[in-house]
Amino acid sequence: MRCAFSKLIFITVGLALSFVATAQTKSPVIAFASDTQEPMWIEKLFLKQDHNLQATKMIFKDVDTLRPAALFILGDVVSLGKSKAAWSNIDKYITQLRKDSIPVFATLGNHEVMFNAAKGTQNFLRRFPLYKPAGYAEIVDSVAVVLLNSNFATMNSVEITAQDSWYKQELTALDKDPAVKLIIVGCHHSPYTNSTIVNPSVLVQQHFVEPFQHAAKCVLFASGHSHNYERFKVKGKDFLVIGGGGGLHQPLRANNDLMHDLSADYKPAFHYLKISRLGNTLQVTSRELKSDFSRFQDGFSFSINSASH
Repeated sequence: MRCAFSKLIFITVGLALSFVATAQTKSPVIAFASDTQEPMWIEKLFLKQDHNLQATKMIFKDVDTLRPAALFILGDVVSLGKSKAAWSNIDKYITQLRKDSIPVFATLGNHEVMFNAAKGTQNFLRRFPLYKPAGYAEIVDSVAVVLLNSNFATMNSVEITAQDSWYKQELTALDKDPAVKLIIVGCHHSPYTNSTIVNPSVLVQQHFVEPFQHAAKCVLFASGHSHNYERFKVKGKDFLVIGGGGGLHQPLRANNDLMHDLSADYKPAFHYLKISRLGNTLQVTSRELKSDFSRFQDGFSFSINSASH
């Protein structure tokens, strides 16, 4: 009897531990994508096409299959924000995700404000009504995602100052909030990139990176604009470029000491991120489209630990 009782306790404890482990592995997934815009005709003169529209469609379909807790798009959602026609396909994809209870958030890219910033922003707000010009944040599974506008050329000094002020105050508040364990900051223009088409944004470095570096819970800075997957480590913190949402692939400069890409050997043509939290650690995985366009699969993956714990 005593032996049977001991065995019962052992099985019960084992099942409990198994349940805990299973619960941990099923932490909600947060998805990130960028540069899902259809290539413009002028871009096609300089860069090679590769079934880009099909790739974007497959990205949204794979996100829908993944069933993340939310999808965040880091700008250049469409090719021309002011154009009603440019939103046609994306509207279908976003509508389907929201129909399947997947919230979709975004921030402005340069293509949203191109040629007519006011009209482009107006069209953008119709799709993303929670967007705020001074920046906004969403919390998913104790992970705060802060989205910022990096289109400094179309902003006046008052708007830039307002965003800077909000951003610093928000990071301070999130750092103090016990319900928030980790912070991800996102904008469109990349502070670091080896792209030969677009340059690293010095203004993003000045306005966004410095506060990010000083906030204890900030662990990942994500951006697009460069149509590549790039990873940089600056002052101990991770910076990812995830511009593989469907735009024309951009060539890269050779890796160097100034812009040392830690993922120099990992260059999928089309990709997006899935991120999950386990305690105070983020598991970051690139979902890559196979070169034969047959399906998506998990690609490069790494973990980030919070320095604040």
